[in-house]
Amino acid sequence: MEELSWRRLGYAIGALVAVLVGGTVAFHQIMDEDWVAAFYRSVVTVSLTGLDSSPGSHAAMLATIVLLIAGVAIFAYVAGAIVEVIAQGVLGGAWAERRRRRTIEQMRDHYIICGYGRVGRRIAEELDESGIPYVVLDFNPDVIELARERGIPFIEGRGTEDVDLEQAGLSRARGILAASDSDSDNLYIVLSARSLRSDVTIVARAADEEAEKKLRLAGADRVVQPYSAAGIEMAKLATKPQISAFLDIVSSHGGPDMRFEEIEVTASCAQAGRSIRELRVRRGTGALIVALRKGDGSFDTTPDPDARLEIGDVMIVVGTAEELRRVEELFIPGAPVAG
Repeated sequence: MEELSWRRLGYAIGALVAVLVGGTVAFHQIMDEDWVAAFYRSVVTVSLTGLDSSPGSHAAMLATIVLLIAGVAIFAYVAGAIVEVIAQGVLGGAWAERRRRRTIEQMRDHYIICGYGRVGRRIAEELDESGIPYVVLDFNPDVIELARERGIPFIEGRGTEDVDLEQAGLSRARGILAASDSDSDNLYIVLSARSLRSDVTIVARAADEEAEKKLRLAGADRVVQPYSAAGIEMAKLATKPQISAFLDIVSSHGGPDMRFEEIEVTASCAQAGRSIRELRVRRGTGALIVALRKGDGSFDTTPDPDARLEIGDVMIVVGTAEELRRVEELFIPGAPVAG
């Protein structure tokens, strides 16, 4: 629709030029005026500002009448096209803004990415691959424009402001990802988010160990040091390439077929209290339980087949998307035991 409006405007301008040229030629031939005088008379006539002098012949009068009628039609057409272009720009932008706000208001169990820089964009890519909804919160105009072009729900503001976090749906969010380049901004984001919701998961970015310590004191559940992590990864690639290759294969970075998932054993799950051997998770689903996070926060990184899955335990499961779906079905309330 917007393209059609600009095309209409282009047609109108082209018609106006054609009428002016035709009028100039006509007055030059009929009234024997020089080209400048003929062009002046044509412009005055078409623009409806009045006649410089009365035409001296019937032919000149008829040419003037034609130009007057054409001028009225063209200017009405141009005015309509301009109004349509302006209205579409204003109303279209307002409609897009309302749609974006409505999308965010309807979100549940989403993540809020505070800072859409290099780290924030990488986070967004991971969430997109996993099909997890998220909202971007940033104040940089270039970043906001990039989010708008990509069709990403965003709030223009700062994660350090409570009102911006609330507009991003903090009360309904699953977690906050403080990915700003500034440690001080991330610290304020963590403080603000934790003061508004004590139960929300907060993951923050830190430049060094000192910043990590402060972020944890402020309430961050997890803190990531990108530079430190990059150094460790590079060292592993150089000194233990086979281990790194294996980890690439079993992670989402190594391919879309294999991924990790967290599955919690809830009180409504019929399988609670049974052992991994009894449930035959591996045989029944094809997925593998590689770790257990117990209710007290401790990790069992090599769970025994006779280990019992108690209420509150979180299984770390690896498998394909289909295998993970079978495990989730196994642990939904009232699900039958795999056999």
